[in-house]
Amino acid sequence: MKGEGTMNGFYPEGKLYSFSENKRSMSSLAALADAQMKETVLEAPVIMCDTEHNLIVDLGCIKGIIPRNEGALGIADGTTRDIALISRVGRTVCFVITAFKSDAQGKTVAILSRRRAQELCRDYMLSTLVCGDIVDAKITHLESFGAFCDIGCGNVALLPIDAISVSRISHPKDRFCVGDNIKAVIKSISDDGKITLSHKELLGTWEENACEFSAGQTVTGVIRSVEDYGVFVEITPNLAGLAEPKENVKVGQQASVYIKSILRDKMKIKLIIIDSFNSNYSPEIKYFIPENRIEEWDYSPKNCYKQITTKFCG
Repeated sequence: MKGEGTMNGFYPEGKLYSFSENKRSMSSLAALADAQMKETVLEAPVIMCDTEHNLIVDLGCIKGIIPRNEGALGIADGTTRDIALISRVGRTVCFVITAFKSDAQGKTVAILSRRRAQELCRDYMLSTLVCGDIVDAKITHLESFGAFCDIGCGNVALLPIDAISVSRISHPKDRFCVGDNIKAVIKSISDDGKITLSHKELLGTWEENACEFSAGQTVTGVIRSVEDYGVFVEITPNLAGLAEPKENVKVGQQASVYIKSILRDKMKIKLIIIDSFNSNYSPEIKYFIPENRIEEWDYSPKNCYKQITTKFCG
């Protein structure tokens, strides 16, 4: 499916379903047959997982069936558990059409393969993507050490917690929720095909973020760390300042902070906490992405004594 996005038509699951080309390919039996011939990756909702863990898919004009072993890469050899199939019910999945047959009532049904769609996407990614390429990603689940992301047809890559933002967080849930659509950059690709992502390089440099603020302003932030010498407050995902010590403040609380000074040569922002309180507030993620890849990223201001740099090997 091409023409409405990036990466040659491979997308995190949930994105392709609304595309006009996807809808046209499921508008009739003839259109589905054409999609089969071209091995076009399509997407539609799973309405049931039967007792044998086959997925039943609503194609609009007819029903589709994804046999258990075709439900995901790794199901056949046991490296992927069946929960990966059960959890798809009520969600859209990617697939290719492999055959048509008649059911017990004589109705035409399509036989589908999500595994094959994942295989096509994986092979494409491994043959074309290099470190520094920026991709669409969707958060699938969160662990203390990082976020797992669908980067195409259910193929998952890891975004480690220390690569999420410059501003330190205690858990990926401090930044993301399952289902969030984000941008990420390819950090590494191992010999066995495992892809690791990064995110902080897309959130802007210290200077780009600091330009959003001025000394004398009072702004909203989130308390990320409480130390004996002060309190670190994040005012954007890639920018935190140090506030003077204050009693009864806790990590994760929202805070209103007065910006006392911005010291560019030292890459520091000095704050005063006006108030702190419990809230679900989280600073909005803003991307600073001029192109679809990044070669090198310098977070630090020029002439700053401390340098934070990432170099991507294409």
